[in-house]
Amino acid sequence: MVVLVFSSIEFLLYFLPIFILIYMIVPQKLKNVVLVLGSMVFYAYGDLFGLGLLAVSTAVNYLLARVIRRKTGLVAALAVNIGVLISFKYYQGGAMLPIGISFYTFQIVSYLVDVYRGEVAAERNFIDFAAYVMMFPKLVMGPITSYKDLRRQLHRRRCDAECMQDGLKLFILGLGGKVLLADRLALLWNEVQVTGFESISTPLAWIAAVAYSLQLYFDFAGYSVMAMGLGRMLGFKLPENFRQPYMSASVREFYRRWHMSLGNWFCKYVYIPLGGSRRGEGRTVCNLLAVWLLTSLWHGTTGNFMVWGMGICLLIVLERQVGRLWKRIAKDRAGSKAPMICHLYLVAVIPVTWMCFAIPDLEQLGIYLSRMFGLRSAVAMYVGDWQKALGDYGLLLAAGIVASTPLVRWIYQKLEKKWFGMILLAACFWFCVHRILLQGENPFMYLNF
Repeated sequence: MVVLVFSSIEFLLYFLPIFILIYMIVPQKLKNVVLVLGSMVFYAYGDLFGLGLLAVSTAVNYLLARVIRRKTGLVAALAVNIGVLISFKYYQGGAMLPIGISFYTFQIVSYLVDVYRGEVAAERNFIDFAAYVMMFPKLVMGPITSYKDLRRQLHRRRCDAECMQDGLKLFILGLGGKVLLADRLALLWNEVQVTGFESISTPLAWIAAVAYSLQLYFDFAGYSVMAMGLGRMLGFKLPENFRQPYMSASVREFYRRWHMSLGNWFCKYVYIPLGGSRRGEGRTVCNLLAVWLLTSLWHGTTGNFMVWGMGICLLIVLERQVGRLWKRIAKDRAGSKAPMICHLYLVAVIPVTWMCFAIPDLEQLGIYLSRMFGLRSAVAMYVGDWQKALGDYGLLLAAGIVASTPLVRWIYQKLEKKWFGMILLAACFWFCVHRILLQGENPFMYLNF
């Protein structure tokens, strides 16, 4: 399936300039019409059947929200939406999964629940509602936004040259993360897969795990920053989806900073309705288990996602059980060695969990984890494989590690409004275009979810 991704020549040099030109020319009252039509063209490029499903879903839920009065009606509406998502996600292992259905279904569910609760009024203008659901910057991979957060912006927003400039800067920053870091780091992980997990050394297993961890981060975070930039260009302020998660001191904190819109969704519509942490430790653990079970199923149907989700849940529960001690260890974040200990724990644990996420075959996953911890002798191992990997990718890994800290944001904020910063961003954009022309476009990793 061909997808019109943000980091493609078709999007960068054809779709986006033409769309922006039309969008800026039309009067304010027609901007949502142009946004809906442009989003439909964007989606149809990769999934014409999915566009039909998206259009039907938008129309049906627009009508449902206006007539829901009782809880039974809400339950029926949610059952239809979630049932459609499950049927596509589980049919033939998700081979027929329409692009972005997991993301826009969760947005529709949040809208229906919020309307039923009385937190927002049902949207009366169909075009405005369609713009909320179909908005192409967030359509296929989020961030998952509530209607409440975008309602005022859908009806009235500022869209001028300043917004366009600010949005373009953010977009280029995200594009650089995707093309110059994520796509390049992917080469190391691909080499290890081609070599075979049985034939790699323990150091290389760890190096590849770190490479994949950084690749996934810059791929998804890069998309999210691009989405924020595109939204800003159109006059919308989309929420931040990542906040330097690798600077966390615990797994619990990590997932409060990673894919925050999904975490907030599960917190508001699953965890809190189940009782949250208000009904004792035992109930809290059960609620966490429910959230991570659903999170695992949202990501995929293969057993590795269940291993990943349940492993994360176990780590969070264990952190809660030693919470008082943990707080004492991490209390002083300046001048003591305690924060470093907490951070080292985090950066050692997360790459292991990402391997559970990355390797769908449980047998191969077992082999890889055994290689990471030296529990199995390598077969036909190339001596010095990890040294070669560091020679080829060491600088790239170092750049990825540095870029995952607050340093890049600090530099960006210092230079974004200066002429030198403008030149750097322009150079970054055209270098990304050059890299895409050389190596081709790589689809975003979360498109399959």
